[in-house]
Amino acid sequence: MGRRLLRLPLFYLLFMVHCALFISSCGKYSFTGTTLDPNIKTITINTFTTSAAGGPANLTLQFTEKLKEYYQRYTNMKVVPNNGDIVLEGSFTAYDVLPVAATASDQAAQNRLQVSVQVRFSNSKDETKNFDQAFSFYQDFPANQTLTQSESRLVPKIQDQLVLDIFNKTAADW
Repeated sequence: MGRRLLRLPLFYLLFMVHCALFISSCGKYSFTGTTLDPNIKTITINTFTTSAAGGPANLTLQFTEKLKEYYQRYTNMKVVPNNGDIVLEGSFTAYDVLPVAATASDQAAQNRLQVSVQVRFSNSKDETKNFDQAFSFYQDFPANQTLTQSESRLVPKIQDQLVLDIFNKTAADW
């Protein structure tokens, strides 16, 4: 019984050493989930523009601020106004309400607010990571509600998902 108790802490010690060696051998691993090069210290996030019809007047400013906050919270990068090691910029290209479910009388039972944004990412430390890509997300709402009634609830959820998708593509390399 005494030997068994002695083996248990030894097992945990060996397991922890194994995990530490594994993590240190993975190169760019981070406990925040980012795979950014440690030499990247700054990010510039230019105010997004819109070429889409519709949407709240402050959509682009809100979105830009959410991006900045997210990068500040989940990376060690400093947000700078110009010439960051990486640069994010883009434009909202769609803000559409679409019918998604029809009733027996061919009327929409549900509508969908779909928002799309074109993002340009530049990495001055590794230009192979640069991209120009569209991101899109949506939220559904009942047809008996107007967009005006639902917008204040839907837009923040859509923005949060778009920010997460962009972060994953740029910082987590997913």
